Amino acid sequence: MTEKRKGARSIKDIPPDILEQLNRGEIETANLTEWLAVDQRRLLENLLLQNNRAHYLKPILENVDRLKKQTVNTVNETIGMGLLHLAVQNTDDEFLQKLPTHPADLVRCWAAYTIGRNPDLPLKEKLKRIQLFAADSHFGVREICWMTVRPDISRNLDESLSVLSEWTRHNNENVRRFASESTRPRGVWCEHIDALKQNPGLGLKILEPLRSDSSRYVQDSVGNWLNDASKSQPEFVVEICDEWLRESPTKETQYIIKKALRTLRK
Repeated sequence: MTEKRKGARSIKDIPPDILEQLNRGEIETANLTEWLAVDQRRLLENLLLQNNRAHYLKPILENVDRLKKQTVNTVNETIGMGLLHLAVQNTDDEFLQKLPTHPADLVRCWAAYTIGRNPDLPLKEKLKRIQLFAADSHFGVREICWMTVRPDISRNLDESLSVLSEWTRHNNENVRRFASESTRPRGVWCEHIDALKQNPGLGLKILEPLRSDSSRYVQDSVGNWLNDASKSQPEFVVEICDEWLRESPTKETQYIIKKALRTLRK
């Protein structure tokens, strides 16, 4: 079964039939190598042809061609934004509704942008709809989806932290991890959240419920969150780590603290 593929270690080793299926949107990528190998232009063309939306192709590809730097992420965002713009222009909600459950992970990434960057959706509604992507089984979709709403989270920090604090009790570890990862003060591949760099205590409503989380995936994110904060507010991080060790000296908490203090201990 293709679902259990481990994926090739280098792009040249990807079997031609697998690459063809990926570009047709029939299967999802098995690892980062395949994720980088997908021809998003071809995937887009195939998606649009399959859904009788071929007239959407040219304007989106023109936007891709105008990109100063074409990376997997910039192309991904440009396609997602292009699909949103054209669907809104053509009152084509029917097409947008098909994308979040598409077999291809990169199509689901585009779908996340059609929600996360939709200016007509209020923040609470965006986050409610993005939770489907936060829970996605694919690593790529989970990484892209928090980036799509990161600007909104930054602009509406209090409201975002309030909503996401409820996600920390979710039974899906991917959803819990989203609450932490999307609010990291420095983050990865994204703009920093200055308010959290200066006052990381604002994020405790997210971090406290996760300090002994059973999931290593969540633990890594919480440790990275605090490590981010240690670069601007080291005393705060040391204080929190000391407090957590006193109050919940579990192996989970100890793992998080080791990760949180790694920059300070260098």
